[in-house]
Amino acid sequence: MNPRQVADYMFNQDYFSQWMNIKMIEVKENYCLIEMPIKKDMINGLKTVHGGVTFAFADSALAFSSNNTGDAAVALNCIINFTKAGKEGDVFRAESVLVNDTRKTAVYDIQITNQNQELIAKFVGTVYKIGKKVTDL
Repeated sequence: MNPRQVADYMFNQDYFSQWMNIKMIEVKENYCLIEMPIKKDMINGLKTVHGGVTFAFADSALAFSSNNTGDAAVALNCIINFTKAGKEGDVFRAESVLVNDTRKTAVYDIQITNQNQELIAKFVGTVYKIGKKVTDL
């Protein structure tokens, strides 16, 4: 399978990403660009996007980019910095780029922006390569 087919295979089993209405914009080896509309049920008590939603969106980008070669990888460590509050009606984009790759781990930089290309959050994810194929899990 090519990277897009692997990402689509994963997405078809990922009911949480489906609930978030994630759309795959671009998928290449160790890279993805995804998009998500901000819905009312993603808003917290301060009328901004819940931080857990933003984190989960970035985590989905990490999953689709770090597994799309067909070799399974799981999150080992993730750090997020929130830079701007999102609001209902926004459209978030997450771009995940491989920055370091070793035999057992890889590091990805993920930027989340809104429809105005304003930075919402910066996420760094480290994954552990588990030695199995995505389609075997």
